[in-house]
Formats: sequence, structure tokens, C-alpha cells
Amino acid sequence: MEQATLGRTGLNVSRLGFGGAPMGIPNYLSPDDRDSEAFHAAGVAAIREAVARGITYFDTAPGYGQGRSERIFGEGLDGQRERVVLATKYGFGNGLTREQFFESLKASLDRLRTGHVDVLQFHGGYFDDAYADRILASGVLDWVDEAQAKGLCRFRGITAEGPSGGLERLLRTGRFGTLMIAYNLIYQSACNHANQPTGIIPFAKSLGLGVTVMRPTTCGFLQKLLGAAIDPAKLTRLAINFVLSTPEVDCCVVGMRNADEVAANVALAEDLAGRLDIKELHNRFV
Repeated sequence: MEQATLGRTGLNVSRLGFGGAPMGIPNYLSPDDRDSEAFHAAGVAAIREAVARGITYFDTAPGYGQGRSERIFGEGLDGQRERVVLATKYGFGNGLTREQFFESLKASLDRLRTGHVDVLQFHGGYFDDAYADRILASGVLDWVDEAQAKGLCRFRGITAEGPSGGLERLLRTGRFGTLMIAYNLIYQSACNHANQPTGIIPFAKSLGLGVTVMRPTTCGFLQKLLGAAIDPAKLTRLAINFVLSTPEVDCCVVGMRNADEVAANVALAEDLAGRLDIKELHNRFV
């Protein structure tokens, strides 16, 4: 499995990561019954298969099914914790207090069956200036500093749905070691290779941040759009390969639900000869 260093954190991670949203959120990308014993067992087996096949980055959140994803991760990684880099997130709501922050973090750690996470990420969306102001004035980043000092997390990160001035402001504070951003075949504004790499991903890299990518498979949009003409499985593989072929991306985080999906995605990640030439794809001149 190809490896990368996650920015200034120094963490060594697999280029293919394991995402927990489809495992926790009801009806997310599939109609599977998330509460069934069979689904839970398949998720645990998928995580164990991923570790066995060399995936070392695992990303989840308490909001993925009200802790369901974290519980499955905790069981699947039980006994394997020292072999992986584990990331989860924390929410931000009106009136959040320091006590509520630490209660939520403790609950996440209990579900994950660990004393600490390697990366604790602000679970964000779109950051306009007003939202950035609220975050900076709230004290929540100081609480994460405190959690880091207590050994509850090793590094701090932030997630975002897209680039914005507010996100750039937050990254410039130096309070974050990683950025997770939406980037894929049809949504390339985070890392535009049309001329030279521009966007929030190269910007984050210039600040020394590690970069992980969410929504690499387009969350089913590409498959719905073109599925009548092209095998959806081939579209999914193309979408993942596109992100893996982007050199500015340290880790492509793919949601997986069972061991078969893990095996297929690992095979794709290990096929270095099949990588795309992103620069040439954007070359408009012949």
C-alpha cells in the first residue's frame, strides 16, 4: 500500500483511507438496515480486513448515526489500535460549553475503545466569514488545545465541504495540522490543475497541513448521472483513482461497508501503474 506523510503531523498513513459515514448514517448511499446484526458484523469484518490489507487511516465522527459508526470502528479496531491512525470529529453548536465538549469527546473515546485519537477534527461545512468569527470567538479551539495537552488527541484538524475565505482564515491561525476537504472528479475547485495546482488544497499544503479527501466517489452523483451508459462500479473506480492520482492529496478516504468493497478498493489503490496523469488531463493544447 502506497504511503504518505500527513503534513507536519508527521503521521505516516496509507493513501487509501477508510471512512465511516456509510457505516453509520441511516440510508446513506444504500438502504441497508444499519441497526441489524448482519450489517454490524459486516462492518466489523470490513475494518479488520482493511487493517490486514494495509489501510492505516480510519476516519469517523460521532454524528455518523449517533455514535453507531464509532462503535463499529471501536469493535473492528479492538486489538489493532497501535497499527492505525484514528481520526474522529467534534461538533459545534450554539451554546456549546467546555463541559459539553469534553463529555462528547469522552463518549467518542469510549465508543472507539481508546484513550486518545490521533486526529481530532472540527466537523465543519461551509465557512463564511461570520461562521469563522463565531468559531474563533467561541473558545472551542482552546478546548481542543486542552484536550491535546491532556493526551486525548495527538493532532488537530478541520473538515470542510468547500473552499472559502473563512476557511482560509481558520487555516492561517496555525491551530490545525490537517484539512479534510471535499474533492472529486466532478468537483475540482479545491485543487484545480487547469494551469498549475491552485485552490484550498495547495494552500493547505503550503502551510504544512496534511490533506485528506472526502466524497471521492461523488456520493453517487456521477453514478446516477451516467449509470445508464456506464457500469456504476467502473465509474466508482475511476472516481477513486482520480483522487489517488492527485499528488497533493495525502489520503483518499473512502466509505466502505463490507470486506468485498475493501478488497476491491485496496487492489485499485495498489495499482500504481493505473494512475492518471492529472496534468495531462487538463492540458488544452496539442
